Amino acid sequence: MEGLERVLVIGGGIGGLSAAIALRRAGIAEVDVVEINPRWDVYGVGIIQPGNAIRAMAELGLAEECVAQGHAMEGSRSHDREGKIVADIDFERPAGVAFPSMNGLTRPRLHKILQDAVLASGANVRTGLSFNELEQDEDSVGVRFSDGTRGEYDLVIGADGINSAVRALVFPDAPTPQFFGQIVWRYNLPRYRDLNRLWMFDGTRGRAGFVPLAPELMYILLIEAADDPDTSALPQDRLAEIFREHLAEFGGAIAEVREAITDSSKVIVRPVETVLVEPPWHRGRVVLIGDAAHATTPHIGQGAAQAIEDAIVLAAELDGDGPLDAALERFVKRRYERCKIVIEGSTQIGRWEMEGARDVDYAGTIKRLTDSVAAPL
Repeated sequence: MEGLERVLVIGGGIGGLSAAIALRRAGIAEVDVVEINPRWDVYGVGIIQPGNAIRAMAELGLAEECVAQGHAMEGSRSHDREGKIVADIDFERPAGVAFPSMNGLTRPRLHKILQDAVLASGANVRTGLSFNELEQDEDSVGVRFSDGTRGEYDLVIGADGINSAVRALVFPDAPTPQFFGQIVWRYNLPRYRDLNRLWMFDGTRGRAGFVPLAPELMYILLIEAADDPDTSALPQDRLAEIFREHLAEFGGAIAEVREAITDSSKVIVRPVETVLVEPPWHRGRVVLIGDAAHATTPHIGQGAAQAIEDAIVLAAELDGDGPLDAALERFVKRRYERCKIVIEGSTQIGRWEMEGARDVDYAGTIKRLTDSVAAPL
């Protein structure tokens, strides 16, 4: 796009790094990334890459590396509380037959893949840095950074997550994240024998699961109803014990492995929150992507996938002709309904879990939603 030469990406997570790579591949001359975390590392265990995420990573030239460093899955398997198989769900392969329908990957490995690609692209990354002011006119955005330096940009992308400072400043009337009523527990364990799918187990207050991450690694999860979103109030030295207690109702494979949850320092427990900003996602020369605009619950594994898709679509629209405002409007038009469907479908599954619903079609609903996002961007 003529006149679009300098772009600032605020946020060095999955969405922001994907945007930087996509913009450089689209020929944007200067792309700066600022990340508030001085270590530029990630917190978490693993991530599910559904087929549309693999397709988006293929657009960035990174799908083969993700699959090589992860563990392919051909779908999911549902079990009852005692471990009896209820249903197998096979998903499409939107990235093509050369790639699996799903992939499991540790978050640090995915982060390193994206970091290396950003640095190789020629984008400039500054860590331990945020912004204090965004002042824009018709032609540019002036940015005053937290270290006192300043910069002028043609576009600023807010990719700074669910608690986005960009959203709070530029979209003060936008909704804030809301606690959904569930928390998620995660812990890395040796991969269970024959685990080549996402395995889920129905409980009375939620669902447990296994996600393969590598030939010898998986993570166990539990998503359950909770009254208090403040997981930091839990006794941090007893997290492993509490996690095991919350898994006590499950038999089968869950019962076989739960006693191996022993290190409280490696238990990840987080509240489930969600937010959806109504269009437009841009004001002037500032635009939101990823969780800053649309954070979903994790029930169909689409949070990171939707952020990467945002990056691909935004770069494609900016690579076209015409005014910037029109390109940003096209971007939001292409993305909003898709993200809304993901959030509404995912939260419906979560409500069923909290209600303990047994007469609903979990498997069919998950397949319908996953197939819908397998459609072309």
